[in-house]
Amino acid sequence: MIHTFSRPASPRVLAIMGSTRAGRHCPKIADWVAALAREATGLTFELTDLRDWHLPMDDEPGIPAVGGYTQAHTGAWSAKVAGADAILFVTPQYNWGYPAPLKNALDHLYKEWTGKPAMIVTYGSHGGGKCAAQLRQVAEGLKMRPVTTMPAITLTDAMILNGEFVPEKDLSTHATTIRQAAAELAAQLAVTAG
Repeated sequence: MIHTFSRPASPRVLAIMGSTRAGRHCPKIADWVAALAREATGLTFELTDLRDWHLPMDDEPGIPAVGGYTQAHTGAWSAKVAGADAILFVTPQYNWGYPAPLKNALDHLYKEWTGKPAMIVTYGSHGGGKCAAQLRQVAEGLKMRPVTTMPAITLTDAMILNGEFVPEKDLSTHATTIRQAAAELAAQLAVTAG
């Protein structure tokens, strides 16, 4: 008798970029964070740009907790999030909070977030600690399981204004905490799988 074993696919982490603003630095930072996390854990990270998801505010007649979406874009967003095993949020801090498009993307759904491990990485001139705390509260309200370590990447005014920075070089002091958070995310996934 021949036994064949297929290796289970690597858990898929949806890496959601929190900013849709013109001139944003989110894609560059999110790509770097996802690469570091991938190297540290071997997990698969899929960059997800909220700019690509047309999610009008309050256009569903029912509440997300009930489901039964009527809009095609909500159904597609639901399938995208439901298909992920975990979530990585990479977001700037705007005026002590996180951007409205990220809150809107979260509020479009409910059950799809439940039970998913989450990693929160923020950035800004103050690092983004207030933003991370707020996002953590919302994630917990959605019954996600945020990891303890929340890297807060500090950008200088010059980085913010001209965008001329290389994350691997200019943000390298934050690499250790990003790897730590990624390891915690992988551990949460292992508990979920076990």
